[in-house]
Amino acid sequence: MTPEDILSEPLLERIRGRAAGYDRDNAFCHEDLAELAAAGYLKVFVPASEGGLGLGLAEAAQLQRRLATAAPATALAINMHLVWTGVARVLAARGDASLDFVLQEAAQGELFAFGNSEAGNDAVLFDSRTAAVPQPGGGYSFTGRKIFTSLSPAWTRLGIFGKDASARNGEGELVHGFITRETPGYEVLADWDTLGMRASQSNTTVLDGAVVPPERIFRKLPVGPNADPLIFAIFACFETLLAAVYTGMGERALTLGVDAVKRRTSFKNGGRSCAQDPDIRWKVAEAAMAMDALYPQLARVATDVDELAEHGSQWFPKLVGLKVRATETARTVVDLAIRVSGGSSYFRGSELERLYRDVLAGMFHPSDDESAHNTVANAWLGPVETP
Repeated sequence: MTPEDILSEPLLERIRGRAAGYDRDNAFCHEDLAELAAAGYLKVFVPASEGGLGLGLAEAAQLQRRLATAAPATALAINMHLVWTGVARVLAARGDASLDFVLQEAAQGELFAFGNSEAGNDAVLFDSRTAAVPQPGGGYSFTGRKIFTSLSPAWTRLGIFGKDASARNGEGELVHGFITRETPGYEVLADWDTLGMRASQSNTTVLDGAVVPPERIFRKLPVGPNADPLIFAIFACFETLLAAVYTGMGERALTLGVDAVKRRTSFKNGGRSCAQDPDIRWKVAEAAMAMDALYPQLARVATDVDELAEHGSQWFPKLVGLKVRATETARTVVDLAIRVSGGSSYFRGSELERLYRDVLAGMFHPSDDESAHNTVANAWLGPVETP
């Protein structure tokens, strides 16, 4: 089954046709989500034996890359569901069945979202500002504020985590679980009024004593970096699928730039095509070469996850390096596409104008530029020595 079989051209064009309206109205991509669900797209990682597509991360990344060429904000929103289902698949492939219920519920039509990000928490998955308080019977109540909760209007299952400060002799413990849409004790704020990626509706979620029952608590980890397979699975799926979205954005920008250059003519050169201008040709070539370097990196990293490759301490550098390469390359290519397309791309409503705003979100996703470079430097040079 090819990406074209799952994301057909007619479906992709309908999604592309709605993207500008969602952006203009700051509206959630309800119609896109419904059509993608009907096409089986939300069951990419669900085993075929349970009615899913049974695909791996490499195939899912190519699908997300293709979807992002039509609607980056929709692809970014869908990413969150695919990350959780992808994490379940990555764990299962390594003999860990702790999230098999995620795949089972996805097969039944449940929609998963990520409620992990917190303002001011640059420790990301290794600490939390959300309080997880033990309850009688083994559950936990969660109180805190989660930002960038994509799929806010539609999720039915929200993965959250917080810190039980009393655990492990006062050192604290990070508790992971899922709430449902019906769980009391949370509020979704209507605060997603952003520069770009508007259709994702990644609103803030305020947890105010939301209780996760014991059967929905799936991990308790020490504070700080650790080698638990869950951490690897989240990083592997999050960074790879995120990179796929931004690769698709760069791909679309290059296509739009080439089309614009072929349409434009030069008045001072007697109506000659701008495709003959050496400076414009150089910029198009620069964009194309940047994209050519990104495609194999995305494919290799995703395939290595699927094939259980052993990279040891180099795994995290590979993952964060891919994310930074994809987001920065996409930003460069969008900029070059605008430069060769002329002033029309500066007008509100042009696709390149929207891509220019959307692509800026890449710098805010974890791992950020500083964290990624620190991860890679530590892997190659060791940690910085204290005086």
